[in-house]
Amino acid sequence: MSNINSSQYIGPEKILQKKQDYIIPCVYHFYNEPMQLIKGEMQYLYDHTGKQYLDCFAGVSVVNCGHCNPEITKAICDQVQTLQHTCTIYLTENIVNLAERLAKITPGRLQKTFFCSSGTEANEGAALLASIYTGKQEFISLRQGLHGRTKLTMSLTGLSMWRTDTNPVGGINFAPNAYCYRCPYGKRHPECDLACANEIEAIIKTATSGQVAAFIAEPIQGNGGIITPPPGYFKRVQEILNKYNILLIIDEVQTGFGRTGKMFAIEHYGVEPDIMTMAKALGNGVPVGAFTSRPEIADTYTRPGASTLGGNPVTSAAALATLDVIAKNNLPARAAELGEYLKHGLTELQKKHPLIGDIRGHGLMLGAELVNPDKSPAARQLDTILEQMKDRGFLFGKNGPERNVMAFQPPLVITREDLDNLLNNLADVLAHIA
Repeated sequence: MSNINSSQYIGPEKILQKKQDYIIPCVYHFYNEPMQLIKGEMQYLYDHTGKQYLDCFAGVSVVNCGHCNPEITKAICDQVQTLQHTCTIYLTENIVNLAERLAKITPGRLQKTFFCSSGTEANEGAALLASIYTGKQEFISLRQGLHGRTKLTMSLTGLSMWRTDTNPVGGINFAPNAYCYRCPYGKRHPECDLACANEIEAIIKTATSGQVAAFIAEPIQGNGGIITPPPGYFKRVQEILNKYNILLIIDEVQTGFGRTGKMFAIEHYGVEPDIMTMAKALGNGVPVGAFTSRPEIADTYTRPGASTLGGNPVTSAAALATLDVIAKNNLPARAAELGEYLKHGLTELQKKHPLIGDIRGHGLMLGAELVNPDKSPAARQLDTILEQMKDRGFLFGKNGPERNVMAFQPPLVITREDLDNLLNNLADVLAHIA
């Protein structure tokens, strides 16, 4: 980035000091030697020295259309200069137009939407709606799932590092996730007959009071390690839920809006959710969340409710522009094509480096799990790789319970040339990892 004046920025060291002084310490950051980011352009980020980075994490699966996408930025600027906020107690047009658009692109009969400001709020609202409709209070979630940071959504989360509440909500049971690489039953798909899905019925029968409102799951577990269920998993799950009149809530907060090669990841499994939650990429960086459901479920939520900032004119304008960009550029198909290209490149690296134990995911939501020779998690090595790749100008994520999974979730506008540069540099780094 040319013509940059680094002296106008305080720099990483002073940011770290202010962070220590003024930010609650749960707000963590990547890297031993972090940089100060000051600018984004589509698939690239720039720090205060002008150094360019290829962003392969998209702000954790948010900027699917690219940083500061000019079409979306224009829509935001145009709207913010006319009407920024009114709250839902007054009529505005953008919010209903956005709800209509979502009804057209979401799976099956999903039609009516409530807007909020984050994925956490969306999941909280979805759980509330499920209880209102069913009159039941219990929930089933998945191990290694992540659904938010409020009391209920944290209690629905099956990752211990995110469960910081010392008194979690009761009435929640956890089923084994479809983690084929480390199957809790020591089986292999398809001979396993989807034992992990079948266990949900045993949990309903033995661990609950029979008053289960909903089962909630991410179609691909993001923070859990890009855990990708095998074909048929969600159909089996839905068969079990239907038997006991339990709703299916699908959390598309990380997976939605073209990320996995389809508009929504649950479409890979041919299942229609009863309630679906969205956030992140819907606004391409503008804070927005939503949950949507079929009319017969949604229409039971009749007592007065509002979200002060949810669906406000600016966020709705940003989301409408985002959906336009996704459609115009057919980003789901692009993600499918480039995802296959990246997965092939990672598979070639795996042949040379047994440190890569497993590669999984759909589209441009891929995970590469790093393991030691005994298959134990290689978290230390991933930290080294992450730092060295950052120094080379490449940013990607780390996740999983042991933080040993490389997460690739780049803006969907990334190119093959970008991916070649990523793979070539990753090959260099891997060649020198002990």
